[in-house]
Amino acid sequence: MHRLQRALDALVERVDTPAPIVLIDVVQRNIDRMQDFAVQHGLQVRPHVKTHKCVEIGRLQIEAGAVGITAGNVGEALVFAEAGFDDIFLAYPIWAAGTKGERIRELATTTRLRVGADNVAAIDALADSMGDEPERLEIVVEVDCGAGRSGAPPEAAGDLALAARKRGLVPVGVYTYPGHGSSGPDVRELAARDQEAALATAVRSLAGVGVSAEVVSAGSTPTVAFSTSSLITEIRPGEYVFCDMNNTRLGACDEDQIALFVATTVVSDWVPGQVILDIGTKALGREGSPQRGYGQIAGMKAVLSKLNEYHGFLAVPSEEPRPGVGSVLPMVPNHCCPIVNNFEELIVTDSLGTTLRWWPVAARGLLS
Repeated sequence: MHRLQRALDALVERVDTPAPIVLIDVVQRNIDRMQDFAVQHGLQVRPHVKTHKCVEIGRLQIEAGAVGITAGNVGEALVFAEAGFDDIFLAYPIWAAGTKGERIRELATTTRLRVGADNVAAIDALADSMGDEPERLEIVVEVDCGAGRSGAPPEAAGDLALAARKRGLVPVGVYTYPGHGSSGPDVRELAARDQEAALATAVRSLAGVGVSAEVVSAGSTPTVAFSTSSLITEIRPGEYVFCDMNNTRLGACDEDQIALFVATTVVSDWVPGQVILDIGTKALGREGSPQRGYGQIAGMKAVLSKLNEYHGFLAVPSEEPRPGVGSVLPMVPNHCCPIVNNFEELIVTDSLGTTLRWWPVAARGLLS
């Protein structure tokens, strides 16, 4: 029997499905493993809390030695600041409009706050939001290293840092995201090399205008194993805390590091070679494709081939036994981050199912 199925069987009478199950002993091992890796390579860990959005898990990361946290938006940052986290990097090119400016100013008065920026207009908006105390806000310039998402050309980093300094903000370094490292197992190391090259160019660009790069920040879970250059000061992995099918396929984690799954029940079995589960897009999102599947049952080859809002179509290969109606199964998602945002709480247990707690997803639904 697969280890996830064994843990689920111990809980089955106490859990309504669909439900996100977290194995806290595996989470702790994942946290400790990443912290040990960072110490070995002289790096600081600043985990991205968008993966778990859970204060309790964030505290485990800090207790293990993380220097602070990374957040994806102002709402997330405020939730964790209110819970006592006092060193936060908003690794996103924030446009300080609406209430964001006021909330950023609030954060900067209660925490050490760093905010990403990749253009002069955004820098000006951030400076305006800080009123007569711009020096409270630290700016980290985002550069693109090949992901083709946000981020300025690395050689423009110095000009952006200088623009921040002229407005009274405090430029402290550069960061990037090697998102193209998630496209396949053979590109993880190449993406990390692209990351290193872009950061090196950006650091030189800052030095050219007299700004020292105190922060040289790298991501991500798929590429972190190769992000060991002495140039880099910190890493921002997020998914490592739970792991998922995407990272397993990439070789970024082992199956025994998967700490999050969704408990789901077979509710119908009329179609040969298929059963219907009580799990659809409302629980999983749409991470995946019909070819790759939208999630996989632990210990089986069976994958979700199609999703409706509340129905999951589990294609069961002919060589595997078809689970019957009422069977409760552990579904491992392709991508762990969207799962957490779809539920109000995490059901926390251990690999033997001997404990049971409910931890709020405190930053759930906060997207701005």
